[in-house]
Amino acid sequence: MKPIPYVDLAAQFAAERGVLERRIASVLSEGQWIGGAQVDALERRIAARLGCAHTVAVGSGTDALVLAMKALDIGPGDEVITPPNSFVASTAAIVHTGATPVFADVLDDQTIDPAKVEQAITSRTRAIMPVHLSGRTARMPELLAIAKAHGLRVVEDAAQAFGSQQGGRATGTFGDVGCFSAHPLKNLNAMGDAGFVATDDDAVAGRIRRLRNNGLFDRNTVVEWGTVSRLDTLQAVILDHRLDGLDEVIARRRANAARYRALLDPSLVFHPASRPGDFDTFHTFVVQVDRRDALQRFLADRGIGTSIHYPVPIHLQPAAGALGHMPGDFPVTERQAGRILSLPIHQFLDDDDITRVVASLHEFLRC
Repeated sequence: MKPIPYVDLAAQFAAERGVLERRIASVLSEGQWIGGAQVDALERRIAARLGCAHTVAVGSGTDALVLAMKALDIGPGDEVITPPNSFVASTAAIVHTGATPVFADVLDDQTIDPAKVEQAITSRTRAIMPVHLSGRTARMPELLAIAKAHGLRVVEDAAQAFGSQQGGRATGTFGDVGCFSAHPLKNLNAMGDAGFVATDDDAVAGRIRRLRNNGLFDRNTVVEWGTVSRLDTLQAVILDHRLDGLDEVIARRRANAARYRALLDPSLVFHPASRPGDFDTFHTFVVQVDRRDALQRFLADRGIGTSIHYPVPIHLQPAAGALGHMPGDFPVTERQAGRILSLPIHQFLDDDDITRVVASLHEFLRC
């Protein structure tokens, strides 16, 4: 029986090999390997798709978060509220600015709980960083209302949610800035690290452009200390090509998710439904089950790849020890961390693959 991989980047490359090789060869022959017209064009194209004034391409999704917060003057002495169930980069980006991460627990769908956000606000709070985990948009109207009432910035971690929408509006365009990743495992994926920041603020966009390029105003004038986080031209042409097919990729993932939902027994497996008005893009398809670790081994023995996003919450990671959290501080996150399992959802699955995944899952959970 053929294996069902959790991801299949080789299949993606095989389907586009000819066009990518031509595009890459063109970049190599032209000799413009960092920045230039192709990066500028990609930024404009992504901004148009999102419906925002600016996107600024950077070296990674983590850099997008760090540079966005620095452009908003978030730094030492400030607090940023964020969920503890994300990939560690969300919290690490806050730490890298010198600010302090403050956690708020999540809802059953793994997005940050607005009520917990409000409870976490102090006199030092400067921003809220919702994470649109798995391609599911956080409750932005409620979070924006809280931010407005308290005079806070909103930094959207949309690393896993390019193409998602809420109420017809693109995820990542609700707050002051939206930060995206184009890591190879994302729906819109480069062949290496890449990211970008979306904003309607001209000054913020301009500052991020300087910060990503050593703080240079021009070739010989440094106006502030920056870093190096420029998008390679090779990655820009790869992303430009993959943007052409992104709607098809998302449609296939959404169809796969719909098939899972139709087949999964809700008495055995919990998967939160999409909320009315939300358009989820399914970077991951996360279920919550009992005996998760044993189930993962059972599926692996049958050639079915899975993953866990993420088994150890950020507040319980060794690096977070100085924040002083203990087990039990964020009970919903901690309960989910022991039950979540990401099933294959990529666009190269067929209906028989999903049927087999579900049948194997049910076989284990019913015994």
